[in-house]
Amino acid sequence: MTCKRIYLCLLLALVGICKTWAQEADGQGRLDESVVANHQADQRVQSVAVGSVNLLDTYLSQEKYSGVEIRYVTQSFHRWKRHPRWLTEQTGMLALQDASPRADNSNFIGGQFTYAFAMRHEWTLGEQWRLEAGGQAEAGLGFLYSTRNSNNPAQARLYMNLGPSVAASFAFNLFRKDMKVRYEAAAPLLGVMFSPNYGQSYYEIFTRGNYDHNAVPTTALCAPTLRHQLSLDVPFRRFSLRVGYMGDYQQAEVNNLKYHTYSHLLLIGVVRPIYRR
Repeated sequence: MTCKRIYLCLLLALVGICKTWAQEADGQGRLDESVVANHQADQRVQSVAVGSVNLLDTYLSQEKYSGVEIRYVTQSFHRWKRHPRWLTEQTGMLALQDASPRADNSNFIGGQFTYAFAMRHEWTLGEQWRLEAGGQAEAGLGFLYSTRNSNNPAQARLYMNLGPSVAASFAFNLFRKDMKVRYEAAAPLLGVMFSPNYGQSYYEIFTRGNYDHNAVPTTALCAPTLRHQLSLDVPFRRFSLRVGYMGDYQQAEVNNLKYHTYSHLLLIGVVRPIYRR
């Protein structure tokens, strides 16, 4: 997958998202401006992100691979009716990666689906600042395939973790538009992940049943990970355009194997409020 193809996919996905939201918004009537001002609406966000990725998996290769990544991100925010200071966020992400080493003699092709559920409490500082803090549970499933290896050419990825989740937003008016800057971050503290042991093949694990510490408990010490996002929402008539940056830094050192995925992504999406009746 070349960079031109990935950028074309990004453009087509963004056009499709905008067209879908525009069609849905036409049938919803006029928005309640007082609800918008008080941030009482639930939200759904659909975004596409593209950028650079750096991969390392010593089970497949000792080399670091660099390339491109494209990611689809869907988020939904729901505020509790009985306790409006509490809100939940559900995030689903599908990522595809294509990377090569400095010698450019092979490729890593990867894919991963991630689902996260966060629950946070909100505090207000005046009319502009909103702060959120709570916890998040996340699970991921994916693969990494080496086009060069004939023996053990692929690596499976499976993990679950728990950790804190924080967010902050600042609302301001610019060019007669009520814009919003938002930052959110999550870092797991405890979890479990699948990993073959050093020198162990998948044939031994799944065919011969040779279990060798393949379900590995993880902490922030052996698997320091951070995902954060900085975005700007620019409102239009019935939706907001979101532009931002997503940094996703996943790494682990378990079973004498090292693994990391460092992603730096440009994020473009559409925010649609869901109003209560």
